[in-house]
Amino acid sequence: MPLLSALEQLIEALKRLPGVGQKSAQRMAYHLLQHDRGGAGELARALTAASASIGHCERCHTFSEAALCPICADESRDRRLLCVVETPADQAALERTGSYRGYYFVLLGRVSPLDGIGVREVGAAELLQRAADGVEEVILASSFTAEGEATAHVLAEALRARGTAKVTRLARGVPVGSELEYVDLGTIAHALVDRR
Repeated sequence: MPLLSALEQLIEALKRLPGVGQKSAQRMAYHLLQHDRGGAGELARALTAASASIGHCERCHTFSEAALCPICADESRDRRLLCVVETPADQAALERTGSYRGYYFVLLGRVSPLDGIGVREVGAAELLQRAADGVEEVILASSFTAEGEATAHVLAEALRARGTAKVTRLARGVPVGSELEYVDLGTIAHALVDRR
């Protein structure tokens, strides 16, 4: 098998990004090389630095450059609340709302029996340990996909069996500012069931 040229290696590397196929990767590579060489260098330096310096918070598992992320290190947050999310991106989205002041536990995945990922692989034992440490409410904020629902169900059962904290789930519903005729039927059905 012949060695890939530098351009082909760049295209292959860009294809590793989610949602980026062959054509998108080619377009990005050609743009960077033809119109933005400075941006290409900046991107390369930022990726190298991030890869070398960013790890996971030892308490919540989100991305962090220190042993504890800034949220876990913030003692002004409400230690009675623990929000369980699937990824650091989910945690960042919740933080941007400005409406949650508790701590987090990032699973770094979700239960997916077909892929061989069970509760052990998503850190259930560590979650149970965190929930027993003065937490009064665990908010399960996994996605509303089949895997996310399975993850929430399995974790809720394990947490309830321990009985150390109240277990809640993010509500589902109609997006703010949307018109009902354009909302999918599953969302409307869940909004009716979960109405308050």
